[in-house]
Amino acid sequence: MGTITRSFANNITTSGVLLPASLVNNSIANVTAYNASVATGGMKLISSQTASNSASISFTTGIDSTYKEYQFWFINIHPRTDAVGFNFNMSTDGGSNYNVTKTTTEFGAFHDEADTTQALGYNASNDLAQSTADQKLASADLGNSADECLNGTLTLFNPSSTTYVKHFISNNAYYHESNYSIENFVAGYGNTTSAINAIIFRMSSGNFDGTILLYGIV
Repeated sequence: MGTITRSFANNITTSGVLLPASLVNNSIANVTAYNASVATGGMKLISSQTASNSASISFTTGIDSTYKEYQFWFINIHPRTDAVGFNFNMSTDGGSNYNVTKTTTEFGAFHDEADTTQALGYNASNDLAQSTADQKLASADLGNSADECLNGTLTLFNPSSTTYVKHFISNNAYYHESNYSIENFVAGYGNTTSAINAIIFRMSSGNFDGTILLYGIV
């Protein structure tokens, strides 16, 4: 017993604080509950919406000061019209208007099924410069055949801030209507110090199917 006591005492500082070395995987794994103030990390599903030949999906609740980071996950986004883009915009008035001024940048990579064309490129025409227009998350030309779709994410940082602009990053993979695999990277900021509290997703033309999940990141 004395050996155990001395071993335990060796892991306590003179101020009575446990040293990091005293906490191992086994001890943490056996903890059954944490104080509410302890951040344990992870993704919290806030809501899910599914489009079925829909013109748009809007998230007008759940984007607030609860989290500093929000992620939207796109699952099998399938356009009903061929050769279109997948876009988004932001709102500061709960979805009455989707017209936040944005400055953005985009690049992508592509490879065709025939293994004849591969490239990594930047297309300035997909960027916005202080524009209220929708931002393309997939540059254009998504296919609408039965097996063609887009999957990916959009991350929005600290949307409830009334001090800073609102940064976002998006990464999406999709099936180009001419049998290309394309990956798009988009980043930018909403140039507003007003809180962002609603987001809309829609095609550049026509309706779409698919599911979008909204997560808060702890």
